[in-house]
Amino acid sequence: MNGSLKNGHADGSDATLADRLRYRDVGALEVVYERYARPVFSLALKMLADHGAAEEVVQETFLKLWQRPTSYLPERGPLLSWLLGVAHHRAVDRLRRRRLELRHSVEGRPEHDRDSSVDPEDELIRSVRGQAIRQALERLPLAQREAVLLAYMRGMTQVEIARALGEPLGTVKTGLRLALQKLRASAELAEMRSGPP
Repeated sequence: MNGSLKNGHADGSDATLADRLRYRDVGALEVVYERYARPVFSLALKMLADHGAAEEVVQETFLKLWQRPTSYLPERGPLLSWLLGVAHHRAVDRLRRRRLELRHSVEGRPEHDRDSSVDPEDELIRSVRGQAIRQALERLPLAQREAVLLAYMRGMTQVEIARALGEPLGTVKTGLRLALQKLRASAELAEMRSGPP
């Protein structure tokens, strides 16, 4: 039915691509991304009205497909519908998080809500809000940005991140350390320079 495809991919039906993803075929992921990233981004942007956050939703959506390709079942519908469903859930989570952050910033965060075991670097990233952190993240190399998002948005361990990105653990540790140094510097500068609105 969809047997011959443009871009020179011989058998590029959604079902075939999903099957190739189960065998960790990076080429299949690239084809899926090229085909469906734009509508996924459009949905996220419409929901979040934030270019940077929409890009992150796209990354998280395709990362889920890469990590758990068996969660897409071709017999239940088109791959695009599945991707849009994942993106919708991710965007809704972000909207909820925004509301909570807004509520905390207005009411103030009670002292007993603070976890004394929280890593200071984690606390630093969480404390810097909005445009400053988005701009700092956008300046990071893609691999470092993905690692930071997986660590601090998805709560993944360094071992899980290495597995998800297909990188050696040492590379992920070094990348995260460098990314946090850059984020700490730029976030502090942004915080110091930003006065009251």
